Amino acid sequence: MTASEHIIAPATAPHDLVSAAGHAGGSGNVKTGYDPRLANEDLAPLRKQKWTWYNIFAFWMSDVHSVGGYVTAGSLFALGIAAWQVLVALVVGIVIVQVFANLVAKPSQKTGVPYPVINRAIFGVRGANIPAIIRGIIAIAWYGVQTFLAAQSLNIIFLKFVPGSAALLDVGFLGLSALGWISFSILWVAQVALFWNGMEVIRRFIDWAGPAVYVVMIVLAVYLVSQAGWESIDLNLSDPEAAPHDLWGTVGLMAMAVGIVVAYFSGPMLNFGDFARYGRSFRDVKKGNFWGLPINFLFFSILTVLTAAATVPVFGELILDPIHTVEAIDTPFAILLGGLTFVTATVGINIVANFIAPAFDFSNVAPQKISWRMGGMIAAVGSVFLMPWNWYSDATAIHYSLGILAALIGPLFGLLIAGYYVAAKQRIKTDDMFTMSEEGAYWYRKGYNPNAMKTLLVAGIPTVLIAILPKTFADLGMFDVSWIGNFTWFIGCALAFVAFVLFERADPQVPSFDGESDGISDGAAPDGESDGISDGAAPGGAATEPAVGATGASR
Repeated sequence: MTASEHIIAPATAPHDLVSAAGHAGGSGNVKTGYDPRLANEDLAPLRKQKWTWYNIFAFWMSDVHSVGGYVTAGSLFALGIAAWQVLVALVVGIVIVQVFANLVAKPSQKTGVPYPVINRAIFGVRGANIPAIIRGIIAIAWYGVQTFLAAQSLNIIFLKFVPGSAALLDVGFLGLSALGWISFSILWVAQVALFWNGMEVIRRFIDWAGPAVYVVMIVLAVYLVSQAGWESIDLNLSDPEAAPHDLWGTVGLMAMAVGIVVAYFSGPMLNFGDFARYGRSFRDVKKGNFWGLPINFLFFSILTVLTAAATVPVFGELILDPIHTVEAIDTPFAILLGGLTFVTATVGINIVANFIAPAFDFSNVAPQKISWRMGGMIAAVGSVFLMPWNWYSDATAIHYSLGILAALIGPLFGLLIAGYYVAAKQRIKTDDMFTMSEEGAYWYRKGYNPNAMKTLLVAGIPTVLIAILPKTFADLGMFDVSWIGNFTWFIGCALAFVAFVLFERADPQVPSFDGESDGISDGAAPDGESDGISDGAAPGGAATEPAVGATGASR
């Protein structure tokens, strides 16, 4: 490394992520010696970790409380199995998500760095850009989809309260009506404004949004159930004329429901470290995950099925889309309250699942050129150019585009877990994730870990083929095994985990720093028992207190 590479990476903006999160200016803990090509104040280890368990709980509420979450939960009760069997599958699926969320949270919480940075310890300081870009592209696409879905709710409000707006439905541009463009633009600007104000404002928003959505959902469920009468409610939403399933058919559908639940959360679960890094202790993160995943999701699913079941006797048809449910009530107050609620819910999931992920991911590619805010803006602008309204309803288009990328989430997850827990033994040299020196622990071979690259191919190619070919065979009239697509996450995760462990045993690459303690984040160390605020070294290396990643324990 040359002398010019040993400079302090400058802040990317005067009011960046760390400042917005309530931290003192420059407290991104960018030390002397951090390579500018790998560091900025958004990616460097946090100086203070302040989020409590409730903030993590609220994060998951925002992720669950969306139109997509409502439709997904409701559709599971229409699979053709009994309601109690669906609930069992939901519990199993969400507990799996909870366990894996805890696993992926630990390395980021202990080191204080986001998902793309922790991957440097597994993929190499350059190789980490591969999972970052994959996750970022997926987030861009779904950011546009969620904004489009929220715009549908806003359209309903305009049509109800501004009668003349109906004429805007007849005028269109690039496949979207003029009214659709207005609603989409309003929400696009609102989300950018929320994001631009930083993580502290985002935290406050999701702290408020989750409970607010719950209040309205409870009111909606109580209203519809009272209109229908409890005796008219049937929680089995499947076709009553469909033939019953035998034992193995029922077990298969329950397994499919489990797979759908895990797949639904796979994106935010993969980059959950982006949020877990703010947790004041790993204990807080786990507590937030417990309340935010099994407890929250189960309650949300019960509300969803009660509301959907009540639409049958009230409106004469099963309505799984909450936007259409509110529209069917057709009273000004219900449309206004319901429309704004589902707009809020969708904005919440968009921010936490599809805005923050690419913000960190793209910043990781070129830290000195792309700040956290710039990374988020790339996602926001890119979502418009993708024009989701033209392909969202085309299952084939999604299958052969996003389906390929989504199939890689499982392998990326398996790689991270195997790398951190098995190969590295939960021991990370945090500062070495920010050096391009060939002597650095994570330089490997020209910045890439060959074992990680091989694993991504060995696990990624079969998983992608499993995700794509069954539908292709079915469309050609050959045979239908498309059900296996619900399990691509599990298949990819398992293949990557096993392959990486075997590659590392045959040719060890990831260091575990046995016998070392200086500068090592030890994930096996217990959480501190003090105030829970982790303080880091001052910028420039003038350390007055231990860095978050240097001790591995939050104070």
